[in-house]
Amino acid sequence: MSFELIVFDWDGTLMDSETRIVTCLQAAFRDLGVPEPSPADARDVIGLGLQEAMQRLMPTADQALRQAVSDGYRQHFLVTNQTRSLLFDGVRDTLTQLAAQDYLLAVATGKSRIGLNQSLTESGLTGFFHATRCADETHSKPNPQMLFEVMNELGVSPSATLMVGDTEYDLQMANNAGTAAVAVCCGVHSAERLLALNPLACFDNVNAIPAWLNQFQSHIPAAHLAPQHQQS
Repeated sequence: MSFELIVFDWDGTLMDSETRIVTCLQAAFRDLGVPEPSPADARDVIGLGLQEAMQRLMPTADQALRQAVSDGYRQHFLVTNQTRSLLFDGVRDTLTQLAAQDYLLAVATGKSRIGLNQSLTESGLTGFFHATRCADETHSKPNPQMLFEVMNELGVSPSATLMVGDTEYDLQMANNAGTAAVAVCCGVHSAERLLALNPLACFDNVNAIPAWLNQFQSHIPAAHLAPQHQQS
């Protein structure tokens, strides 16, 4: 197995945006007088597309109310809430290392296109990625369509693609697309939940990935590497 393409989730994988997302979700519910989700429930839907997140958070609500809360969330996240989400430490250096090793890099995210573009611009990472897909452009995770579209755009097969994410939705998408996956525990889902989906490895953050890839591409048996929670 030799990887050519590495596809990253965004929130909770590259960017520490959990607090901002949870705060904006709860504010959108409060604005409409709807009981707000607990922090744990709000965190648990990070990674899904907004429509799918609302279905989970408001299973008995009608579509009009879900849409109103979704619109309120977008307003808070994109305009009202000025809290800046920061990249996790070392992310830029990690992407620089991978780019220098000629990997194709991409993003597959539950964010909207406008949200991802805002984050790419604010973080200065736009130039690192050869392709990006968002949940409002195609099917949300764990549907594999985002990965299929990225792979088709870049001409890379599933066997040469590695998905990196912090939620079970990322790993389920990879499994559904027939690609390998690596989990990181810096986001919203626990190592136990992630390891249940059999990633090749589970790290504290993405900074461990370049060294791991160097080992993996040197034909170290995968059984020596995973599935286990490895400290970075």
